[in-house]
Amino acid sequence: MPNSPHPAQETPHWQDPEHLLGLILVAILVASALTLGNTPALGRFSSVDWGAQVFFILGISLGSAWLMDITQNYWPVSWQPYTAGLNLLIVLLCTAIASSGVLQLLPLAADALPAPGIHPVQWLIRNELMAGIIGGIILRYQYLGAALRRNQQAELQARIQSLQSRIRPHFLFNSMNLIASLIHADPEKAETAVEELSRLFRATLRETSEVSLDEEISLCQDYLDIETLRLGERLQVKWTLEHIDSALSIPLLTLQPIIENAIYYGVELRQEPSLIHLHLQYQRGVFSAQITNPLPPLASTGLTHGHQLALNNIRERLRAHYGEQARLKTGTDRNEFTTSLSYPIKLSRSL
Repeated sequence: MPNSPHPAQETPHWQDPEHLLGLILVAILVASALTLGNTPALGRFSSVDWGAQVFFILGISLGSAWLMDITQNYWPVSWQPYTAGLNLLIVLLCTAIASSGVLQLLPLAADALPAPGIHPVQWLIRNELMAGIIGGIILRYQYLGAALRRNQQAELQARIQSLQSRIRPHFLFNSMNLIASLIHADPEKAETAVEELSRLFRATLRETSEVSLDEEISLCQDYLDIETLRLGERLQVKWTLEHIDSALSIPLLTLQPIIENAIYYGVELRQEPSLIHLHLQYQRGVFSAQITNPLPPLASTGLTHGHQLALNNIRERLRAHYGEQARLKTGTDRNEFTTSLSYPIKLSRSL
């Protein structure tokens, strides 16, 4: 079975269009620099010589990239720390093969030499030295870029996990007190509440950062079931789903903190039945969710601002996953507080 690349010496994937395009552009630039370096004056610049240089250097570059891609997963484990050096040897090998091929075509290809009249062996050695220097610089740049991207991804993943693990302590305390009161009065409800609570906190420990929307809704329902035991008929919930598909995904614990805010800063402070309405929709490649809850009587500025800690948390996570196109906005209309979020997501199949 092929071995995966050593983390410290990860080989660039040249089949990636971005890397491949960069490689082609570098090859053209190097060919242009060599042609200009061997041109006595700009007026004597030869497009034929330039084309020969581009063809020669591009052949070496693409051949080296192809060999790297097909061999990188087959190095023995003991060789993997030396992947960078082995890839440089591939560049030198391809350069030697291409140079030898040109020399075999002499004198027909004599005009393709960068400096007519140079000794063939000297020309081959010069090509090897230039390939070693330029190839070493490019590979080093690619390895450093790959390492930087790995570190950024690791930091982002750690940050996302830290953000998604925040469930208010008061919810845990209230739930434990509720379960304690139900143990003797209604053991079955107490057992169900324990199971739902365990699922919620198990979710905060998960390493995955995204889940299916169905799974997120299920976690929200676990949370709502526990809060319904505590608040009774004061908590009313309505779900409206439009064009929602099982292929949709969402950052783990995105909706649950919004619902928790709606209860903590809205329903819990009211004595009459209060409705939380969740409207989820997928349309034209964009998933959107709108959650409304009633404002408490004589709502203070402090209570409104209390929403912001959890909402800023969610806003950061959405941007980490979906970029600047992700949106999270809040607002009040009469006696309701509304939280709206949206982000673009393409499904593998149409709805």
